Order: sequence, then structure tokens, then C-alpha cells
Amino acid sequence: MNSPVLVSTDGPITTVTLNRPDKRNALNVELLAALRAALSTAEADRVQRVFVLRGAGPVFCSGLDLAEAAQPDFAHRSAELVGRTLGALATSRLVTLAVVQGAAIAGGAGLASACDFVVAVRDAKFGYPEVRRGLVPALIMTFLRRQLRERDARELLLLGKLFTAEHALTIGLINRVVADETALASEIQSIVGSLLQGAPEAIAETKKLLAALWPSPVNDDLDRAHAYHLSARNSAEAKEGVAAFLEKRPPHWAPK
Repeated sequence: MNSPVLVSTDGPITTVTLNRPDKRNALNVELLAALRAALSTAEADRVQRVFVLRGAGPVFCSGLDLAEAAQPDFAHRSAELVGRTLGALATSRLVTLAVVQGAAIAGGAGLASACDFVVAVRDAKFGYPEVRRGLVPALIMTFLRRQLRERDARELLLLGKLFTAEHALTIGLINRVVADETALASEIQSIVGSLLQGAPEAIAETKKLLAALWPSPVNDDLDRAHAYHLSARNSAEAKEGVAAFLEKRPPHWAPK
């Protein structure tokens, strides 16, 4: 059985690759737990300074594994793991960098948004289609409200449409767009090289202060958002929306 994440180190750099390419790296309980464990291991190693997050195959991450999330035995556990994983990435002492190819959708876009830096290939797509599945993009909102103008956040979340890497760059959701996957390696090397010129503790303290200057801690906001996330998951709309997605048909929304 393949490991849900692949971990490699190169000096002070840990690279973790989401490894469910046949499922478009959808976030199931096993993958989320493995990702959190890999981040914890890297943080415990004082040599490590940079955490690079990638996706195996043609897609970075398609979001939550809806087939698993629809099962009552997994609903609460996966919801909790999504929130804790996003929080761990956002508050890590390591500098985190997401490398996006193909697509970063819903929870996959959330993973990228929780990182310090995001680099994407020009033809990559982003999107928050939760409302089209009868869900609420609650946990992701924690980060979008910190990073985007409110008008942009409303458009992305309420319309639920896919958008280009160039648009993500324009509104400030990502840091860099490169021409193709060949250009990713040199761009990552450039960013990491600059990061490693900074003093480790100074960078860690700068990250702490950036977080402290926000009115509320990110983990407190995630806890608040978790209730909305879980409530929507258990709703009749979510059951219909997820079923429609899995059955590849339009959802039939009942009037309120």
C-alpha cells in the first residue's frame, strides 16, 4: 500500500508530496494525519527551516475526499483534521511553501492558502466550489479574510467558480506564477535560497509577530469556523450536493 504522503529532506528543506494521484490527492483522514505527522517531525528537527508542500501527479489537491466525508463514521474526524492541519501549517515555525500544478480546489486551495508562500504554474486552476456542493467554506474563510479584499473573497466563495493562477496572483492569493512545471524548480530554488539567507530565529519571530498583530489567533478562528463547517456537512443540502457530485449530475436544491 502506498504511503499517503512522501517525505524527503535536503539539508534544511523538507519536501512533502501528497500521494493519492489516482484520487487527485483528495484529502482523506489517512492523508491528513500523515501530513500533520510529517510537519510535526520536521518542526522537531531544529535543522529544518523550510517546508515545501507538493502534489503527486497532474493535480496539487482536489480538496476533501467527499466519498469518505459522506460516511458518518468519518465526518467529524475529517472535519477536525482539516482544521488542525490548516492551523498547523499556518502557525508552523517553518516557512511553508505550496507548489501548485493542475488545480487547487476547495480544501486543496485551503492548504495552499495556509502556507507562507504559494507558487503556481500558469495553467493551474483554483476554486472554492463548496456552496455548489451544499457546503460552507468555513475553515478556508479563516485565511481568505486575512489575505483578500472582502469584495474578492465574496466573489470567490459565493460564486464557487474556478479561476486562473493569473487571477489568483492579481488578487493577492498567491505569490508567483511561472510558465510551466519546468520553471517551478528554479523559482522554488530562488525563494528558498533567499529565505535561507535570513536568520532562523528572526524569521520565526517575524512569523509570530505577524500572527500576533491580527486581532484574533488563527486557531481561534478555525475553532469558530469548525462549527459552521460541521453543521453544513450534516445538512440535507450537503447530502444532496455531495451525492450529485459523486453521481456526476446537477444538484436539486429544495426551496427553503
